[in-house]
Amino acid sequence: MGIEHVAIIGGGFSGALQAINLLRHEGPRATLIERRPVVGKGLAYGAAHPDHVLNVRAGNMSALPDDSGHFVRWLEARGVREAPSAFIPRLTYGIYLAEQLAAAAARAPDRLRIVTGEVTDVIHDGTACVRFADGTTVRADAAVLAVGNLPPHTPPGLRPETLPGARYFGDPWDADIAAGLVDTDRVLIIGSGLTAVDVALMLEANGFGGEIVAMSRRGLLPRPHDRAGAAWQRINERPKLSASALVRRVRDRGTAIGWRQAVDELRPFTQAMWANASDAERARFLRHLRPWWDVHRHRLAPEVHDRLQAMIARGQLQVVAGKPARFEATATGVAVHWRPRGRDEEVVLPVTRIVNAIGPQGDLTRTAEPLLASLRERGLIRPDAAHLGIDVDASAATIDGGGRASAWLYALGPMTRGAFWEIVAVPDIRTQTWSLARRLSNAHWVGGEGL
Repeated sequence: MGIEHVAIIGGGFSGALQAINLLRHEGPRATLIERRPVVGKGLAYGAAHPDHVLNVRAGNMSALPDDSGHFVRWLEARGVREAPSAFIPRLTYGIYLAEQLAAAAARAPDRLRIVTGEVTDVIHDGTACVRFADGTTVRADAAVLAVGNLPPHTPPGLRPETLPGARYFGDPWDADIAAGLVDTDRVLIIGSGLTAVDVALMLEANGFGGEIVAMSRRGLLPRPHDRAGAAWQRINERPKLSASALVRRVRDRGTAIGWRQAVDELRPFTQAMWANASDAERARFLRHLRPWWDVHRHRLAPEVHDRLQAMIARGQLQVVAGKPARFEATATGVAVHWRPRGRDEEVVLPVTRIVNAIGPQGDLTRTAEPLLASLRERGLIRPDAAHLGIDVDASAATIDGGGRASAWLYALGPMTRGAFWEIVAVPDIRTQTWSLARRLSNAHWVGGEGL
């Protein structure tokens, strides 16, 4: 007997798309499980500030890989002009996703069940038995981990319990980050990537006029998208290079055509290059090229970049390269002892509040998330070699502690970066969820993107 029922753990973008695609493929029944009361949006599109916009133009944000214009048509039906080139508010995209899930459920009410609850474990006893914190269970033939990004690690040297009051925010999406601040205060954001940009803009949007310091090891901010897509002579085949040679090649191409273009032209080949690289080559890439790759690959909408540069120009935002060493509570805030990049001596930075925006964690050996910790301890899942997330094979089946691919447990989304690298953006995840849905529906033998 084939798979008749799939339990999907996580109701954000990855989980919602998995459920939608199972229904579109006329595959197994699905139970979609989400700990929060809102399903289909996740943190990225459900907890965003109204000013936060997508980092990709709407023309490439369809949720459906076989219908690239789906999101644009949805926007145009709601009066959005120049939709393909627009950078749409993330909250709007969340509404789009929730509507697609609701529409799919309405078309097949007997095949999709949505459950709210906290999953603490999954046991395989002939079925995939999903256990909840309240003691209830859901039984299915297969389970899919669509848990999204895990919260960031606490920075080394920082003990939150020693910082009284609202001095430290470990959750960069906390709605109270700006609460109680005055314009004579200083806020330290640890990190300078996309999450740090969101925090800085959220502080400004909430009326904070004080100083903001964003600190990361290299002090690199994400680059902006071109206002009009610049043309250049792209490569047309995958470079067959070692990681060290690739680093040199990308740097050379960055000098010749610009870093944005040097990264963009590799996108069609990135997953294949990553899959064919050895663990040692991947480690060299992560050590030497990742910081530059990230800021040119995960870019800002031009209007967001303009706002950020205006904050820098008027002295409200400062970006520094270095790393914090220790933190001491003071009568007025926190004394942050940090080492500027390239220097040995520590510098003290007095701040009123600290926000952790170093980005999501992925190391299973460090997470306290009950479900993943339990699965790892029992050997049902294992970390990938680079400790970026959950080890999976090419079809998204989890790899157990003995190196065997599971026949019933799968994982999707950002936590599978160790296998796919480029798997955090909508264009990549929509293809991954589509492919897994085809497999679980026994439709993967059908050629092409559609059925």
